[in-house]
Amino acid sequence: MNKATQAFQKLHSAGLNRPLAAYRIVQVAILISLFWKWRFFLEANSIYANIPVEDPFFPDWLRSVTTIRLAFWGSAFATSIGLITSINLLRKTCNWLCFIGISLMCVHQGSYNDMTFVTIWWCCLWSVWLAHRVNTGQQELLIRRAAFLSRLIISLILLGGAAGKWTPEYWSGEVLFDIYFLDRDFWIFNYLRENYALKDLQEIAKWYSRQVVVVETLSGIGLWVLPARWAALFATIILSGIVIFSNKYLLSVNGCLIGLACVGYLVPSRHRNVATHASPAKEEPATN
Repeated sequence: MNKATQAFQKLHSAGLNRPLAAYRIVQVAILISLFWKWRFFLEANSIYANIPVEDPFFPDWLRSVTTIRLAFWGSAFATSIGLITSINLLRKTCNWLCFIGISLMCVHQGSYNDMTFVTIWWCCLWSVWLAHRVNTGQQELLIRRAAFLSRLIISLILLGGAAGKWTPEYWSGEVLFDIYFLDRDFWIFNYLRENYALKDLQEIAKWYSRQVVVVETLSGIGLWVLPARWAALFATIILSGIVIFSNKYLLSVNGCLIGLACVGYLVPSRHRNVATHASPAKEEPATN
């Protein structure tokens, strides 16, 4: 018996609630995304409070600094309680409160254009769905459905990002050259500027941009049809790579999605499940 099968048997015998474990992983990831915005939120909060922007498109309550403060901190507090509580009703309530708070962040004048709250919103929607089912039976079926929904959401977000990049400016590398390669203070772009001439940087930016477009497109189209663990592996690599090779601040956007992708790791392999639950054949009675 190999080590992987032994580990699975230990988890099974320990009574691991895989859907609940998946739920908690995603709540931690949501908190990471929220608090990765901590410094930005404090600065933006101060600016927004001192320099109000009058835009008749938004009603007064969606321009109010009080609304955005309550939505942000209320969502963080509700997520924290939902993470640690064992009371099912309280967990559901916290998830709905977080979902409502993040929904407000998505439409408030001060935060509607921040992709962080869009990705968190999808994770909150997934969390609401799972919170209402996490204590039901058929845990294996539930974790498989949870993993499928997680990679479907990630595929949708990546495909949406790719759709916006299928333009001549992105394909030529012009957009990312201006955003990243010219003066972005980040390790990979600092290294490239120190070691390559401007003409070479433009060529690198072109192929860098093209691989971003192609990877996001292929992932958006095909990630959701992969087996759960393969999808989890590819998704965590792609989402982590965006942060490592583009911008550390993108962790606020991708952190919750990385947690959502990790749900796939909790799906047991079918052949291991069969091996674990198979009962030994009955011995034939001895005959003379």
